[in-house]
Amino acid sequence: MTKIKSSTIKIVSLISLFFSVLLLSACAPEVGSIEWCENLEEKPKGDWTANELSDYAKHCLIPKSED
Repeated sequence: MTKIKSSTIKIVSLISLFFSVLLLSACAPEVGSIEWCENLEEKPKGDWTANELSDYAKHCLIPKSED
């Protein structure tokens, strides 16, 4: 009986972890959006990744052309 409770607790914990990660990842703004650019500008430049730097230059510095 203890083994069943232990397994149930593990399953419930994994499901909770999965939904927590899913919920937190949905909160990030889309790369290239105005909010994303503003958030990155507040982050210290030394903490930027190479991908963030590239995306910032592509989406925030170079103006988007209007068709």
